[in-house]
Amino acid sequence: MTDRTLWSYKDIAAHIQVQPDTVRSYRKHGLLPPPDQVKNGKPYWYGDTIRAWVASRPRNRGR
Repeated sequence: MTDRTLWSYKDIAAHIQVQPDTVRSYRKHGLLPPPDQVKNGKPYWYGDTIRAWVASRPRNRGR
């Protein structure tokens, strides 16, 4: 089953245990995948998109 819940910067930050500004910086530097949806000018990602991104981050490989 896929997770189609939309995550904001705050949700992503809580998931990876960093501050929301850190997640914004990741996006600014091209480290986050493109947003799955944009509502009222704000980017949102599906939970599955973020989980896949977290799993592929260099410090999480091999875990």
